[in-house]
Amino acid sequence: MTTTFEAHWVQRPGTPVRRVHRPATVEQAVRLLDGRPDLRIVAGGTDLVVELSRERGAPVELLDVSGIEGFRSIELDGSVAPAGEFRLGGGVTHNDVLRDDRVRERALPLAQACLEIGSPQLRNRATIAGNVITASPANDSISALIALDAAVELSRWDADSGSITTRRVPVRDLFPGFRRTELGADELLTATIVPALGPSAHGMWVKLGLRKAQAISVVHAGLWVEFQGAETGAPVTDARIALGSVAPTVVLSERAREALVGRPLDSAVIDAAAAAAAADVYPIDDGRATADYRNAGVVTVVRRALHAIRVGEAASRWPTRVPTLGTHPTVEPSRDLVDDATEISVRINGTSLAGAGAASTTLLDWLREHAGTGTKEGCAEGECGACSVIVDGSVVMSCLMPAAQADGSVVTTIEGLADGETLSAMQRSFVDEFAVQCGYCIPGFVVAATALRADIEDPTRDETEFGLAGNLCRCTGYYSILEAVRNAGVTR
Repeated sequence: MTTTFEAHWVQRPGTPVRRVHRPATVEQAVRLLDGRPDLRIVAGGTDLVVELSRERGAPVELLDVSGIEGFRSIELDGSVAPAGEFRLGGGVTHNDVLRDDRVRERALPLAQACLEIGSPQLRNRATIAGNVITASPANDSISALIALDAAVELSRWDADSGSITTRRVPVRDLFPGFRRTELGADELLTATIVPALGPSAHGMWVKLGLRKAQAISVVHAGLWVEFQGAETGAPVTDARIALGSVAPTVVLSERAREALVGRPLDSAVIDAAAAAAAADVYPIDDGRATADYRNAGVVTVVRRALHAIRVGEAASRWPTRVPTLGTHPTVEPSRDLVDDATEISVRINGTSLAGAGAASTTLLDWLREHAGTGTKEGCAEGECGACSVIVDGSVVMSCLMPAAQADGSVVTTIEGLADGETLSAMQRSFVDEFAVQCGYCIPGFVVAATALRADIEDPTRDETEFGLAGNLCRCTGYYSILEAVRNAGVTR
C-alpha cells in the first residue's frame, strides 16, 4: 500500500507573481489599470503579500504604487469650510501620519488609530489607503475616518476624454458588505480627504484588544462630538460614533447620536449614549471574544471616550515621543517593469548588488539568496520581526516587502551595522548583557533597536517597549534585551 502525505497549507506555494509594474505617476498607474482588472495593486504589501501566500491561484501581475510622485504627501487646506481638510496621498503610511503633528492636533482620532495599528515596522509600510481597501471591520483606521466624516478620492482613466476622472465617496458609504468596497476594478484610491476638527468639535479613538501591541481589535471606536460653542459643557449639536469589529462592516451608530444631540454631555447622557451604541450592533462569537463580551466592550469604550472628551482628556495618553524607527522617503522607481528575468540593483551594507528573481519573491528571500545575510525568516507574516532590515532609512519587515520594490534602494542588514570586524555599540551591548540567547530573533532586534536609538537618543522603558513591539523573543528574555538597548554605548 502506498501512503501519500500532503504538505501543510503553510508549506504549499501561494499565488505566484509574474510581473511587477512600477509607475512613477498617477496617470501611468490608472492607464495601466484601464482594461486590466487582473492587476493587483500593492503599496505597503503588508496585507497583499500575506494574502498571496495563502491563495492558490494562477500567476498574477502587480501594480506597485509605492513610487508614485507625491503619493506620500499630507496637505492641509485651511480654506475649506468649516475648519479645513487634510489630503492624504494614496501612499501615506500610518507612520507618516504619526510624524505629522498637524494630524494629531486637528484630526486626533486618525492619529490615535494609526498609533495602534501593527508595529513600527508595519506602520512604516502599511498605508491608510490599504487599510481602507482591505475593508475588514477590524481595520482600526476605518472607524476613525468615518467618525471624522472622511472621504476617498477614486481615480480612473477615461479613454474617451484622454484624461483622469475622479469621484469622491464618503468612507461611510464605501463598504457594501464584509471585505467589499465600491472601488471599481479600473479605479485607484489616490487620496483620503479628512476634515479637520473645528474649535467646537472634539474627537477621540479607542480600542479594546487582547494585548498591548499588534492586537487585532475586539472593539474599536471613533468618536466625533460637536458642541454649541467651544466648551464641552455646552449642549451637543451633532455627533458621530463609529464602531468596528462588531459587525460585517464598521457601524455608524444613529442611536448613540440621538442620545447625545441636544443634551449636555453629563454622566447620564454618556451612559445613555454608550448603551444606545451597544444596541446598534449585533456582534458574533469568534476566537477573540464572545458577542456578549463585545457588547459590554462597546459600552465601556464609548463611555470612557465620551467622559475623556467631556473633561478635556481625549489626548491625555498621547506619548511625548513616538518611535517610528526611521523616515522612509519615497524612492522613484528606477524601471517601470520587473519580472524574474530582470536584475534589480540594491545597495546593501555599502556595496551594490544585482540579482534576478525579484518579481516572484519577497525582499527577505531575495536577500538570503543573493546577499547571504543572517537576517532570519520567522513567521513570514510580519508578526515576529526576525526579518527586520533598514530600507532607505526605515525599518521594515522584509518578509512582507516585494523584492521588486527594493530596486534602487539602500538596504542595511544586521551585518551592515558593524564597522568591518568591529561590532556596533548596539551589537556589543547585546553581547555584554547576555541578550543574544538562541540568536534567532536577535538580528531583527538589533536592527530595530539601532533605529530606535537613532530616533530617540535616550528612550524610556515605555518608549523602548513601544519601539520594539514588532519584535518577539521566543526565549522570553526581554529583560536582558531592554538592558542592552538602554546601555548601548555606555562606557563601563
